[in-house]
Amino acid sequence: MRKFIFALTAAAVTLPVAVSTPADAARHRHYYARTCHHHGGTTGAIVGGATGALVGGAVTHGIAGPIVGGVGGALLGRHVERHSKPRRCY
Repeated sequence: MRKFIFALTAAAVTLPVAVSTPADAARHRHYYARTCHHHGGTTGAIVGGATGALVGGAVTHGIAGPIVGGVGGALLGRHVERHSKPRRCY
């Protein structure tokens, strides 16, 4: 009788661990599979800044034109690159 109670207790303890439901597996799989990356806009900022500095230098022949054009071009280029490419989620 003692061996029977011991076997029944061991089965009762291991049975909930051995059986996993599909809902638990789907929840964990969804948690680990969802990773999203977005573009930082560095390339757009560099290209936009260089272009803005060239245009600013062509419009005005002082030092303020290339500086203002470079800053404005960098901000605009960064914004365009960040918002024109879709996010990659996997």
